[in-house]
Amino acid sequence: MNDNKEKILYDDGTHKCVMFSFDDEELGDSFLSVNQYLIIQKDSAVLVDPGSEAIFDELYDAVSRYIDVQKIKFVFLSHQDPDVSGSITQWAMSTKAKFVLSSLWVRFMSHYGFLEMTRIIPLNDKGAKLNFGADYLEFVPAHFLHSPGNFSLYDSRSKILFSGDIGAAIVTSMGEYKKVEDFDSHVKYLEAFHKRYMGSNKLCRAWVNRVKALELSKIAPQHGFVFEDENSEKFLDWLENLECGSDLIDDLF
Repeated sequence: MNDNKEKILYDDGTHKCVMFSFDDEELGDSFLSVNQYLIIQKDSAVLVDPGSEAIFDELYDAVSRYIDVQKIKFVFLSHQDPDVSGSITQWAMSTKAKFVLSSLWVRFMSHYGFLEMTRIIPLNDKGAKLNFGADYLEFVPAHFLHSPGNFSLYDSRSKILFSGDIGAAIVTSMGEYKKVEDFDSHVKYLEAFHKRYMGSNKLCRAWVNRVKALELSKIAPQHGFVFEDENSEKFLDWLENLECGSDLIDDLF
């Protein structure tokens, strides 16, 4: 195990959530720190935002240490960006998994070389729940935060919300696992990204309202640090009141 780049976020003996932090180290500081996630229940698994083609081999080997990759039932792609979806063809060739993503991006996947459209489960804008063993996965709408077709993933067993780019911190390669220790000190890594990439305060509030109805243990974004306990609440309160995107139109035009 690469202890610096792998962390078990939840394990009750039957259900496990693993965080990986693999990026293209050759790009050094020009590359944004990226997280990938694996949810395992008994002999089935879901891979969350597996990332670019550049990290496929390293992530494949890491996932294989936790479960036979042929037991990956679903690959969830929160949105269309290459740091989320760029390896879709490699995972399609290596597994029998179905790919879950917004219906808006189905046709775009061919630009990554993926042509097996019957393997895609397209999500409509309202999202969906998917049975996963005795529990469920909920695809929570997160549109325009930042992608027009965007979802977060809630795991009902671990109570972890895999939030994609929402909560992303702009840091370079993290090395070892990091969680937010002090939210006020962490805001400087969030602010510029969220102001520019999130669509508007109205959209932030809609997402926060959905998320606050969930029972949360952690918020695990695709970039940067994990939020736990009171820092999850502080992040949601901050985002709920953030002016961003179209709210700042006078600064942009």
